[in-house]
Amino acid sequence: MWRRGPGAEHGRVTEIITGPSMSPLEMLLLLGAVALVTARWLPPAVRPRVTIAAGAVVVLSAIPLGGAGLRWQLLPVLAGAAFALPFAVLPLLRRRTGRTPWRARWWLALPGSLACAGLIAAGPAAAWAFPVPVFPEPSGEFAVGTRVVQWTDPLRPETFTADPDDRRTVVVQLWYPARQGPAGARRAQYLGRTEQEARTVSEALARGVGLPGFLVDGVPLARSNSVFDAPVDSGAGRFPVVLFSPGSGGVRTQNTAWAEDLASHGYLVAALDHPYDSAAVLLTDGRTIDSETASSGDPDEDERLAAGWTAIRAADLGFVLTRLEALDRGEAPDPLNGRLDTGRVAVAGHSMGGAAALQAARLDRRFDAVIDLDGYPHGPTSPALAQPALALTQDITPGTDPRYLPRLTEALDASTATSYRLTVPGAAHLTFMDGPLYLPPVPSIVGTLGRTGSPRVVAAATLAFLDTVLRDRPGDLAGVLPAYGGLSVHHPAPSR
Repeated sequence: MWRRGPGAEHGRVTEIITGPSMSPLEMLLLLGAVALVTARWLPPAVRPRVTIAAGAVVVLSAIPLGGAGLRWQLLPVLAGAAFALPFAVLPLLRRRTGRTPWRARWWLALPGSLACAGLIAAGPAAAWAFPVPVFPEPSGEFAVGTRVVQWTDPLRPETFTADPDDRRTVVVQLWYPARQGPAGARRAQYLGRTEQEARTVSEALARGVGLPGFLVDGVPLARSNSVFDAPVDSGAGRFPVVLFSPGSGGVRTQNTAWAEDLASHGYLVAALDHPYDSAAVLLTDGRTIDSETASSGDPDEDERLAAGWTAIRAADLGFVLTRLEALDRGEAPDPLNGRLDTGRVAVAGHSMGGAAALQAARLDRRFDAVIDLDGYPHGPTSPALAQPALALTQDITPGTDPRYLPRLTEALDASTATSYRLTVPGAAHLTFMDGPLYLPPVPSIVGTLGRTGSPRVVAAATLAFLDTVLRDRPGDLAGVLPAYGGLSVHHPAPSR
């Protein structure tokens, strides 16, 4: 919500109660369908009134829902109601024409009623499995604003195209501390600047994992907690900067809950779309660039490809930091002029984005800290990391890539700064992004932390690390981080 309540305890995302996975109008349709099916079993004196009322509720709620775009989860509810409707209404019509109402024997009617009830029950079950995501309210003291910028690097050719004049362009979404606004301010669309962009991105994400797009048609309907172009908070000082790279095929908004929570604590978060890698990138000239990165099926070739893609992402991150430095210096008028503390910068990423963050930090000492959210370290392991790093991982199981933990451990052990690996109990790979908010709660997909537990743990651990490393706040990370999982501390490698 736009208005903030009292600040939560440091480092914790406010617990939320998501409520039903259906809107009030959808709930009304559901209740009308249930009443229509059960009317047949009511006493004769009340049966006609209940049937008429239930039928009216179904029709009057279905009409506006259909006009607004019916979610697929409601189709079984409508099917159950449509199947029950003739059997409920025909006896009433016969009565009105003076004919004797006919009713099937109970043992004939029972299977049909149960079938209708099963169809109707499938609706809320599907809505619970694939809900419209409800974002946890950020736990910090600041409201959150957001905006989207597009920057082109004149020095880097676009290697995904054959055009020698094409230059690398990235789309970046910024989240920042904002002034308190009116309680009714319209919150930012999730996945895009407009609902059409959100639908394009949602469908591309679904295609990328082999799902039919309709399964996640509720995701583009979601609103986050930030407000587009909200005024920057004038009393928040200068904002430490956190750059973020999404997973392979991921998009800039995939960690919105995490980004909003960091911004509510006084950070500027800049998340990137990587064209030709992200699922879909919509440019200001109207073009939509779909992902062109794909696995070859050969492990060695895939590692070579991933290393190349990671290097492009790392260069994107360095370029965006350069643009943020220029923005802070006021090279062009902007509300964020003079507000960014580009001397305190962390680079972060999920999955392949985590690998890109590690690479960016190795090559660019402007980055002061690294956060790897369950990312396998692709590419070269030298030079050694010189910045403190926090790697959050899922539980390492026999099904996990056996190269993952040794490779990550090698990278952290070689660091010349103290680094940390936090194994989050109950986490899966998608725990570390927004997936638990809208995907089915299948442990192998989103873990077992729940829709609210996942963003709470990831944001809290991240904030504990950033506040200590970037803001020099007193605290013993080796004593604080174990509250969120199993901790391994990697001390600096001896100098040679």
